[in-house]
Amino acid sequence: MKRISTESTVHLKWAPFIFWPILVVVFLLLIANGAYDLAPSLLVAIGIAALFGVVNHYHTKAIRRNLVDAVYDRGNSLLLRRGREEETVPFSNIANVNFMSEPARITLQLSTPGKFGGEVAFIPPPQIYFGPIPENEIANDLTARAVKARSAGSH
Repeated sequence: MKRISTESTVHLKWAPFIFWPILVVVFLLLIANGAYDLAPSLLVAIGIAALFGVVNHYHTKAIRRNLVDAVYDRGNSLLLRRGREEETVPFSNIANVNFMSEPARITLQLSTPGKFGGEVAFIPPPQIYFGPIPENEIANDLTARAVKARSAGSH
């Protein structure tokens, strides 16, 4: 069984729980030390960071909406894992595979919705490239195998 998703999905999910407490602590330390008298621009910087955090929160919330923690290739199916729940998806149930490059994300549209819904997404391992964004080999492989499984099932 080969993992085809990144191992850093957890970081994406926990980032807001780390960012906000740190921002609040820095803000409180600046207030407690009288930074608003000496350098009010620091408080403006905290405000900008908070605005960035709010925008980032809604952006990552949209990304995390149907994101699973891990995807494993089992040969004729995929094993999806979110938390402690698991689901096996045969390639014949994959209707479409979409790859989005920014942020990198592969979305599987299922013919029959499963435990995690009719559309499941995961983050592939990062690729290093220079120049134009290359096609994603994992997405291309999943597409080809899903087409092959569906055509084999219809005969």
